[in-house]
Amino acid sequence: MVTAPQAQTFTELRPGIKAPAKETILTPRFYTTDFEAMAAMDIRANEDELRAILSEFRADYNRYHFVRDEDFNRSWDHIDGETRRLFIEFLERSCTAEFSGFLLYKELSRKLKDRNPVLAECFGLMSRDEARHAGFLNKAMADFGLSLDLGFLTSHRSYTYFAPKFIFYATYLSEKIGYWRYITIYRHLEKHPEHRIYPIFKFFENWCQDENRHGDFFDAILRANPQFLNDWKARLWCRFFLLSVFATMYLNDQQRAKFYEAIGLNAREYDLQVIRKTNWTAGRVFPVILNVDHPDFEKLMDACARDYLQIVRIGESQGPLWWKRLRQFPYAARIVVNLLRLYLMRPVDMEAQRGMVY
Repeated sequence: MVTAPQAQTFTELRPGIKAPAKETILTPRFYTTDFEAMAAMDIRANEDELRAILSEFRADYNRYHFVRDEDFNRSWDHIDGETRRLFIEFLERSCTAEFSGFLLYKELSRKLKDRNPVLAECFGLMSRDEARHAGFLNKAMADFGLSLDLGFLTSHRSYTYFAPKFIFYATYLSEKIGYWRYITIYRHLEKHPEHRIYPIFKFFENWCQDENRHGDFFDAILRANPQFLNDWKARLWCRFFLLSVFATMYLNDQQRAKFYEAIGLNAREYDLQVIRKTNWTAGRVFPVILNVDHPDFEKLMDACARDYLQIVRIGESQGPLWWKRLRQFPYAARIVVNLLRLYLMRPVDMEAQRGMVY
């Protein structure tokens, strides 16, 4: 396979091994949790559905899906400049997120094995899926002259502690938004194959089904534990995690709009479509969802994105760090205010719409 020389854009740990992207509030995070509380979790209220999902995991529908074919055996010199850099960033972020899921699910499987075998096996099989995804993405990065040292990533990234219910909110939304991101790109490129600049996009249809099944698993866990959904605190946390996931995607993608242009998508329209689909999907289990159709929702998200782009530009400019931080502060403060305004919008009451109480 022939690859173009790697432009000196990225820092390397050693030749061909990319240094992990600097950790920020918007980069994919690695999580840990209270494993004892997870092991003690009672799933009897929804055990039949969880066993049905376990059967689907065991079937391993994508066992033979993630196999590189002859379409990968090409030079990718035509993907160059800014598009090349942004595409590598896309692959890295995706690989890091998938690998983060693998580490968490694998550890949960190990710690729950003797106490909660149904959950342990589900987590183990999900870790299998995430490992495949991460490995496939890492091989794709290698086509562009770089790859990640996943062992180095494991030992050098910081881990964020989340209580079990927060793990469930975050991972449920992560899997479901992953589904809508992948399937939206796949359907677009199916209609416009001239924009399929790299063959990995052909795999997104089956890929997203893994994400969807994982999301269904966390949906079932949440419904097996109604205490995570049926009080005023749950309503506030559901809104918080929805807004966090949506804002993180929106700010990241608006910063990398040229990547989406390269595959024929408008980043803003794409993100808003994914947000609406994910929000609607979350409404099947969350007691409340965000009012993404509020006339101010898009305006405030756009304002946050504009201010974030200013923060990025200042960060990339010349000058002492203290001066850059001082210049960035008013933009960061404005983002916080606008996110608070988004959070305080009256949510959509899904319990009332479903006509049921958890």
